[in-house]
Amino acid sequence: MQKSINFKNAKIFYTDHGKGAAVVLIHGFLENSTMWQKIIAPLSKKNRVITIDLLGHGNTDCIGYVHTMEIFAETILAVLKALKIRKCTLIGHSLGGYVALAFAEKHSEKIKGLCLLNATSNEDDSERKQLRLRANKMIVNNFKQIVNMSFANLFASESKILFKEEINFALTEALKTPIQGYIAAQEGMRIRLNRNHVLANGSFKKLIVIGEKDPVLDFKLSIKEAKETGSEAIILPNGHMSHIENSDELIVVLKKFIKNI
Repeated sequence: MQKSINFKNAKIFYTDHGKGAAVVLIHGFLENSTMWQKIIAPLSKKNRVITIDLLGHGNTDCIGYVHTMEIFAETILAVLKALKIRKCTLIGHSLGGYVALAFAEKHSEKIKGLCLLNATSNEDDSERKQLRLRANKMIVNNFKQIVNMSFANLFASESKILFKEEINFALTEALKTPIQGYIAAQEGMRIRLNRNHVLANGSFKKLIVIGEKDPVLDFKLSIKEAKETGSEAIILPNGHMSHIENSDELIVVLKKFIKNI
C-alpha cells in the first residue's frame, strides 16, 4: 500500500516493506514503483525496502517542466527524513541511478551502498542531448507512438518474445506517465552533470550492473567506467531492463551486494 508525504506542494508517493537495513529502490524514466514488484519480496525478507514514485511518475505530482536530478534527489531525502532513516543503500535503475548519484553528491554520509542498475555516472553525449530535445518537441502530439517506440528499443531482441507479458505490463505503466512528467524528466536528464567523481570518490560500496546487450549504454564504456571509478561490475546477458530480462539473476546480485555492505 502506498503512502505519501508533501514536498513543495506536491504529493510524493512511496511504499515501505520489511524490517532491517534500509534499501531504497529508485525507478527509471517512464517507470514507477511497480517496476520493483518482483524485487521487493525477496529483498524485504531481511531488509527494510522503500520504493518511491519520482516526480511526474506513478502517483507522484509534477513540479514545473524541469525535474533536475537534484530536485529528484531532494524528494528521496524528504522521504528518508519522514521515515527517520539515517543511512541506506540506494539502488537506481537508469534515471534512478542518475538520481542516486545526485543524492550521493550532497549526502554521501547517508549512503552505505550505491548500485547503478543499467545506469551511468557519465553525462549525456551531444547526440543523446539532441534526441531528448527532439523527443520533447514531438511528445505533445505523438505521446503514445513515441513511448511505444522508445520502450521497444530498451530490450535485447530475444527478450521481446520471451518476456512479452512483462513488457506489456511495463509499457502500460509507462503510458500512464503524464506528458508534463515526460518532458520534465527528459530535460532534467539532458542537463544533468557528469558525476564520475562522485562515484570514484565515494567511500560507500559501489556496484554497476551492466546489460551486455544494452542498446542505451555502451557495454565497453560501462566496463571502463566501473574500472575507473573503483566500482564492482556485474554483467548480465541482456538489455537495459535487467529487472525484467534477468530478474532472477538480478535478485541474487542485489541480495549479495546488500549483505556484504
